[in-house]
Amino acid sequence: MNSTAILGQSLTLANGVVIKNRIAKSAMSEALGTTDNRVTTQLPTLYDAWARGGAGLVITGNVMIDRRALGEPNNVALEDERDLPLLQEWARRGTANGTQLWMQLNHPGKQSPKLVSRRQPVAPSAIPLAPKFKPYFNDPRELTGADIQDIIQRFATAARIAQKAGFTGVQIHGAHGYLVSQFLSPLHNQRKDEWGGSIEHRARFVLNVLSAIRHETGPGFPVGIKMNSADFQRGGFTEEESMQVAEMLAEAGIDLIEISGGTYETPIMTGKDVKESTQAREAYFLEYAEKIRARVKTPLMVTGGFRTAAGMAEAIRSGATDLIGMARPLAVFPALPNDLLQGRLERCDIKPRNTGIKLVDDMAMMELAWYAQQMERIAHGKAPRPDRHPLVGFLQYVYTSALRGFRTQRLRAG
Repeated sequence: MNSTAILGQSLTLANGVVIKNRIAKSAMSEALGTTDNRVTTQLPTLYDAWARGGAGLVITGNVMIDRRALGEPNNVALEDERDLPLLQEWARRGTANGTQLWMQLNHPGKQSPKLVSRRQPVAPSAIPLAPKFKPYFNDPRELTGADIQDIIQRFATAARIAQKAGFTGVQIHGAHGYLVSQFLSPLHNQRKDEWGGSIEHRARFVLNVLSAIRHETGPGFPVGIKMNSADFQRGGFTEEESMQVAEMLAEAGIDLIEISGGTYETPIMTGKDVKESTQAREAYFLEYAEKIRARVKTPLMVTGGFRTAAGMAEAIRSGATDLIGMARPLAVFPALPNDLLQGRLERCDIKPRNTGIKLVDDMAMMELAWYAQQMERIAHGKAPRPDRHPLVGFLQYVYTSALRGFRTQRLRAG
């Protein structure tokens, strides 16, 4: 069977939901909400482009479950049904062409920058980020038991609203150092109660989030998770612990596990410092997927590094993964899945975006910002600009983020 035939195969989840092909658009933060974190008309336009682009599964950028806890300015926050008509339009256009559209749900925990809030962020334990991030993030306070229960219910409420709006599933963001990831990490979670300590206790939070979402949405509504293969930090969440959590989630009935890795402090998910042997196989986390495949039967999605149809097809043929996750390439080439599935394109190379300023280039957020600017162009009905110089994009990002952050803080103060 050739590459296009393999990529074009459908995938049926345990609950009977069918994903029409093996290409999935992984989450990227769009920052296309309003200053007060509501849905805009740009989001349906952007997701219409991806639905028409041919991916079988499209996962939204992180939708925050609490507007007091944001990852960046202009995140969408989903706490109630005030934006239901626009959410329905987003879902309608994002599910066109037989596309599965899942909303990614997130809480940033301590990774909520000063730029968007003067409030003290929260975390499993009152442990700050690495010293180099001190200028950008306030030190967190430890969550109380009541805080934790409130956040769990917020995940469930957001999932219920997403389902009502017409999204066909949700994904829990459990990677990249955000709150779920913080609970799982022994480096960031040093609690002595039922939410910390052993891996079984540290996984209690995400298992409770999954259970609460199931209670609100029912068994037929897909719930996936994006989780780290490891944090790649000394004393952090390890590969073995990750596999144990995957087994717990599989036992609890999770529908899809997307594998990623790293945090703001160690941004492996961007391809930074990836070994040559890993690059040769394209996918950053394929070796981990092969190990976890022997331990769980839950469908897997590997994201990061795939660039050729042959490499994607081989990863599926080998059984290491069931879905090919792609993110940055689709911010520049939204119709890339169609091109791959119809044999018009064999390879899509995305070069690292560097400004030449070491401090900037070492931060994962900067490269992500360049792609966010490409998505914003698509959302306004314009073509992406892959030739845009990263330094120009960086300067625009700094100005825009500062302006948006000021407006957000002024709104909160009012």
